[in-house]
Amino acid sequence: MGERTARIGALCGLGAYVSWGLLPLFLKLLVGVPPVQILAHRVLWSLLLLVVIVTIARGWGAVRTACRSRRTLLLLCASAVLIAINWLVYIWAVVHGHVIEASLGYFINPLVNVAIGVAVLGERLRPVQLAAVAIAAVGVAVLALSGTGALWISITLALSFGTYGLVRKVVAVDALAGLTLETALLAPIAALVLVLSATGSDALFGAPAFGQSARLDMLLMTAGVVTALPLLMFAAAARRMKYATLGLFQYIAPSLQFAEAVWLFGEPLRTVHLVTFGCIWAGCALYAADTLRASRAVPAMAAE
Repeated sequence: MGERTARIGALCGLGAYVSWGLLPLFLKLLVGVPPVQILAHRVLWSLLLLVVIVTIARGWGAVRTACRSRRTLLLLCASAVLIAINWLVYIWAVVHGHVIEASLGYFINPLVNVAIGVAVLGERLRPVQLAAVAIAAVGVAVLALSGTGALWISITLALSFGTYGLVRKVVAVDALAGLTLETALLAPIAALVLVLSATGSDALFGAPAFGQSARLDMLLMTAGVVTALPLLMFAAAARRMKYATLGLFQYIAPSLQFAEAVWLFGEPLRTVHLVTFGCIWAGCALYAADTLRASRAVPAMAAE
């Protein structure tokens, strides 16, 4: 892998995770818009952007190939549902002042991926990795037993995104075609949500937000770029840099979210949060250090 390619990959990875880390700042501008409508706009405007990108990249062949496979379509239906749940819970958490719990979910996520790898894919943990997962689990247990905080947000985000990653790992489709098809599968539901909101189903979806002001309309349209661009940058990074190194980048987003929650949004930081995050941070740091050590050991062994 060339140095220039790795540098481009690192920039794409950094761009993706920083974008995800700053996402609460964007969503806070949409406070007052029902979360389900925000999600619907994310889906529809993302689909429009993805259609343009697939056309420019001449990627419709991959999309058609995926559509001809019943198994692929079923797996993409599952991944679409999982990412929709993840997005909806995350949006709800941000607009209702639970960014701390949302950031906790994405700190837990790498360790959930490890657990899924062991339980589903039959992967084996090194002793240090096992210790990292155990330390993080203690932190989650402390928060659960304390009865404070909306732990369901953290668990739902971590499990939905972890399972989404598992499905996308086994489905035979490239990143762009897969994302396009997932978004297309969600689009009819998103359109129905907006139609029902426009016809006065306030109890379920709220009054329509689009069309109320030029500023709000622009923000809702921008949601497509905010959704699709980081995912495309992540896919580009995954192709150009070592996956172990990319894995270390994933702590950037929840760290930024945590800082925003405490310093910008004024969310209460309790002692139990500090204990929980201390355990999570320790587990993540231990796991990251072991991953980095293992990735460096492989080239050294190959050179012998």
